[in-house]
Amino acid sequence: MRSKIRNRWTPATAAVWCAVAATVAAVLPAATATAAAPPAAGATITATASDGHDPGRGLGPEIAAIMRKPGYEHARWGLTETDAETGRVIHDRGSDKFFIPGSAEKLFSVSGAWHTLGGDHRFTTPVQALGSRQGGVLTGNLALVAQGDLTMGGRTKPDGTVDFTPVDHTYANSLPGATLTPEDPLAGLDSIARQVRRSGITEVRGDVIIDDRLFTPPALDPQPYPLIINDNLIDLLTTPTRPGRPAELSWRPQVAPYQVTSTVRTVAPGGTTDIEVATSDDGTRITLSGTIAADAEPELRVSDIEDPAAFGRTALIEALARAGVAVTASPTGPNPEGELPPSPIGGRRVAAYVSPPYAEYAKLILKVSHNLGANLTLCNMATATGSSDCLDGFPVLRSFLDGADVDTSQIQLADGRGGDPVDRATPHALEQILHYWYTTPEADRFRTSLPILGVDGSLADSCTDCPARGKVFAKPGTVVGGDLLNDRLAVGGQTLAGYLEAADGRLHTFFVGVNGASATDIQDVLRIYNDVAMIAALLQQRAADGRS
Repeated sequence: MRSKIRNRWTPATAAVWCAVAATVAAVLPAATATAAAPPAAGATITATASDGHDPGRGLGPEIAAIMRKPGYEHARWGLTETDAETGRVIHDRGSDKFFIPGSAEKLFSVSGAWHTLGGDHRFTTPVQALGSRQGGVLTGNLALVAQGDLTMGGRTKPDGTVDFTPVDHTYANSLPGATLTPEDPLAGLDSIARQVRRSGITEVRGDVIIDDRLFTPPALDPQPYPLIINDNLIDLLTTPTRPGRPAELSWRPQVAPYQVTSTVRTVAPGGTTDIEVATSDDGTRITLSGTIAADAEPELRVSDIEDPAAFGRTALIEALARAGVAVTASPTGPNPEGELPPSPIGGRRVAAYVSPPYAEYAKLILKVSHNLGANLTLCNMATATGSSDCLDGFPVLRSFLDGADVDTSQIQLADGRGGDPVDRATPHALEQILHYWYTTPEADRFRTSLPILGVDGSLADSCTDCPARGKVFAKPGTVVGGDLLNDRLAVGGQTLAGYLEAADGRLHTFFVGVNGASATDIQDVLRIYNDVAMIAALLQQRAADGRS
């Protein structure tokens, strides 16, 4: 079993955690409409930049009022805006200075993988029959050759697109409001199993093996694997019943030998919802405890799949049984990878799962800030060159950025998701990658893969009734940690980079971000997020009115 990288940064340990900005906004949607509004006329505004300069000077009174609000006394603002067609610089505030961009750095990693693979690239995950066939009996093994497919059909809608919700299930243990997509996480394996049966095989007198030699899982968090089922998570959904009664529990995907038990009880309406998850060392025994209020929405938690290959092997054997294919080997136990022949393994292909186009995966990563998918981009780029070392994706990314005329001296990256403490980027570099896409045939496809203000993804709950709704396409980034000294939250970075619609259908690229703000609680983090989103909305309105 390959080692699993544990979460290194959690709110509980007061270290840095990096998440989707609008995940916070979605927690308290009622506050969204008002939290970002600039101070009322006559309000006292005292904050200025720490170097004595007015951070809002020359940006108009509404934007200036936001930047001068309390909480930004020691912060640093950056704001850039450029006409994408003419290159005219409209605003330039700190464009050549490093910022902590958080997940806005996914613009680089996702772009590199998209360019390397192609937006229409599909991952084909084959199953090979190894041995001899006599009638419907295979004497030998079935081998699934993992290809680094991010979802293996677990989010694919009937129309072939990839499904997502504003707050992804991968954030369920960190932030409230996470929800599940309705698709079956085992859909890809079920499709494979039906194909095996249609090939004429009804019995496998041997074993099922996951060939996961495509790449070595890198020391990144979250850690990518060649085989990913349900983001390598078990979903645990608790639903309240009546006060004093046990809560209802549902979980997926249900695969042996995983077992889940719950002692969560329902408490009175308005009571405390607090659910903890405990697991055995191998992750197969999961226990939930705590309380859930009777009037609460169903509460989602997740638990790591510790051994993705063993999990995938068992899940495929169970899928084969559902399709009418018997396997003589025990369905549970370690993945017998030692029985694999040298790679490539050869054999006769009896099934394959073909993914949606890569542009759909890029949309998922960008819309919900999917951290596992963003780290996987490095592996995808590395394997495209024949390397099994995911860190070899960095030279591929560097080569792409150089060719895209992005100044890599203005970028620092140590992962694919923008969550490493060293990650930095200048607003200028972020605008350069945005301008690159503007000049390509896939410009619209890329732009609409970004969260859309007030419409979808991690901007779905922001500015839902403002004039800029649907006219700002941008990737947020958030880095928040616990300031134990002052018993408050430190907002290392809150950023937004993307496109806004200007007059006459023109597009402007932009960056808005603040580093070094402080917050007293999660409500304050929400307000900072909304402040940045509101500045973007105000820029769009000015551009649409021809006032830029």
